[in-house]
Amino acid sequence: MFRTSDIVLIAVMVSAAALTYKTKREAEDQLAAVQKIHTQIRYEEETIDLLKADWSLLTQPSRLQKLTELYKSQLALEPVSGRQIVGLSDLPAKALDIQDILNGRQGTMADNSDKAPSGGKDPVVTGGIAQ
Repeated sequence: MFRTSDIVLIAVMVSAAALTYKTKREAEDQLAAVQKIHTQIRYEEETIDLLKADWSLLTQPSRLQKLTELYKSQLALEPVSGRQIVGLSDLPAKALDIQDILNGRQGTMADNSDKAPSGGKDPVVTGGIAQ
């Protein structure tokens, strides 16, 4: 009935069909992974655009001027005068250590705690509104 060559050819056809199905399935999985990555990229690009818009709103000169006037006493901001500009030789030789900066900031915060809003904490700016 069946010759050996017929059985071998049927086995080759079945294995070729199985290999084709496996390759197709792997290609579909890879395509789904690529589409997922493209979706993530679009999401990140939209997030970047949103953050850029938020940054442009937060850095508007009129908003910054209002915040400056609101926190003028806590920040002790003053206009820059020409005498404040110094040369390189006038700068201190030793750079400050991060601990020196932190300790210095904590000391100024303790001195200004009676002036700061919300119980001595720094004002927190979220969404363009100081809290």
